Amino acid sequence: LEAATALQPRPPAALRAELRSYQAEGHAWMRRLAAAGFGACLADDMGLGKTVQTLALLLDRAADGPALVLAPTSVCGNWQAECATFAPTLTCQVYGEAADRAALLQAAGPGDVIVASYALAQIDAEAFAARRWATLVLDEAQALKNAATKRAKSVAEFEADFRLALSGTPVENRLADLWSIMNLINPGLLGTLPQFNERFAGPIERQQDAAARARLRRLVAPFLLRRTKAQVLQDLPPRTEIVHRIEPTEPERHFLEALRRDAQAAVAAAAVDKDRAVPMQVLAQLMRLRRAACDPRLVSPELGLIGSKMTEFERIVRELVDGGHKALVFSQFTDYLDLLGERLTQMDVPHQRLDGSTPQAERTKRVAAFQRGEGDVFLISLKAGGFGLNLTVADYVLIVD
Repeated sequence: LEAATALQPRPPAALRAELRSYQAEGHAWMRRLAAAGFGACLADDMGLGKTVQTLALLLDRAADGPALVLAPTSVCGNWQAECATFAPTLTCQVYGEAADRAALLQAAGPGDVIVASYALAQIDAEAFAARRWATLVLDEAQALKNAATKRAKSVAEFEADFRLALSGTPVENRLADLWSIMNLINPGLLGTLPQFNERFAGPIERQQDAAARARLRRLVAPFLLRRTKAQVLQDLPPRTEIVHRIEPTEPERHFLEALRRDAQAAVAAAAVDKDRAVPMQVLAQLMRLRRAACDPRLVSPELGLIGSKMTEFERIVRELVDGGHKALVFSQFTDYLDLLGERLTQMDVPHQRLDGSTPQAERTKRVAAFQRGEGDVFLISLKAGGFGLNLTVADYVLIVD
């Protein structure tokens, strides 16, 4: 490890992005650990570019063999899109259709990146474990925080020359979360789980043992890199935009397709009748489709079909809140804000709400309360939030429509 610190790798020329200084440092840090034969956990704050740093590393290691990226289902498509944007010389494919899976794994070679959901990786664990990967990336690695689950046990069996865990929240609830991630990337570093609990988790969590905390920090420090927005503020652009592309569930997909056909029929019927209101019919149908894409319950509440956006919303909010962040959530539809508010209540996430029905005095009180720290999320309708708001404590904005 000491010998590897002398390496000063530069970002690959094939990367179609200019890494900021802290990102270049992160890339070099991963390269050094890979050269020394150790795994790494990149735990940068959400939005600091863990994906682009990882893509730089995958470009470096492309000639060594195929890479496997495991991620939640909702972000698999994002990996493919980001790869096409920043590392187009890599061949990135999402592991999906059952008929193609075996052939995809068998054909994977240098320069290939296979992106698979944790769910499919668990189902086809034997096939993934049957071959060796040059690089194994565990995105949102907190999904593997429980080492006793079949999912975590399956991933532990995958053969890889270099393992990289990505997580903005490597410790969500307890120190055992950290042990699980570390044991996947550097098996044995922290001992067995009972040993870890005896040496570190117990003394730190129950007795606030500063010496045990310092020993754990020294052990983990070479293999875990975390930068917060505050630490790299000078390096940050005015705003970072992240687009989350969300795949609908099969029932949701069928529902949306039925609505699309209904909309086409309604517009066609209006055109045949030479109805002067055809433009209005088009706008009405588009609005109906937009609302359905937010959540099917906005159009057909009797079906009780919960949109996949809601699941992704919950995941993002949980990560933000666990990371100590505050978020503003904007939607055009107040009834969608109702659904989001219900979900936040179920999650025990304190929140504020502001829409066109909020009296001015109450509006001022709610803004002041949020600024004082009363709430982690502020739900705001686009129309009502278009003026007169001073919400400087929030560092994230979610546009959910």
